[in-house]
Amino acid sequence: RFPYGSSGMKKQSSNNRSWFFEKDPTHQYAFWHHAFTVKECQKIITIGKRLQLNKGLVVEVENNNKSKVMSHKRRDSQVAWMGPNSDTEWIFRRLTDLIIDLNERFFKFDLFGFQEGCQFTHYKAPGAHYGKHVDTLAGQGVRKLSVTVQLSDPTTYKGGELYLYAVEEGQKLSAAQGTLLLFPSYILHEVKPITQGERYSLVSWITGRPFK
Repeated sequence: RFPYGSSGMKKQSSNNRSWFFEKDPTHQYAFWHHAFTVKECQKIITIGKRLQLNKGLVVEVENNNKSKVMSHKRRDSQVAWMGPNSDTEWIFRRLTDLIIDLNERFFKFDLFGFQEGCQFTHYKAPGAHYGKHVDTLAGQGVRKLSVTVQLSDPTTYKGGELYLYAVEEGQKLSAAQGTLLLFPSYILHEVKPITQGERYSLVSWITGRPFK
């Protein structure tokens, strides 16, 4: 395993204190273009619109480490919950196959699966958004990976960009229709206010054993 000659040791400078067992495989994010076709995206939107959409809420952790679900100005969107059934099994199967592949190549997290189902999300102008937040929840299941599928054609709306703050200035992620985006749930991110039109997305969180 040591590519440094027959001794198996890399010569270290006198002020170098590092010694790694192996390199960290975790990337900031991964993506899969054309995870769903345009026709499939529209089919998911149709399924989502048949569900009961409600105002998206925010989970806050109180001083006693208990979670409190509440309305909050940080978030303005409509959401509905989607579970696996005869209409949606194909969606969960597609997501499962792609997430397992991307996790193996870019994160290598120990995962369980979809503990919470999928959240169908609707952002509508003017101003719907989700301010800076992380997806981890104290006292709840261990969310390890956050997944977003872009369902809308990005030419049909303005604003509503998904930004990831693995670095201070943030990075705008792809809004190509049908793209699946995957990133560690502990990374700060936001959905910018939408200024024109409406945007649909499918999001979920993949859980696993506690990090060690």
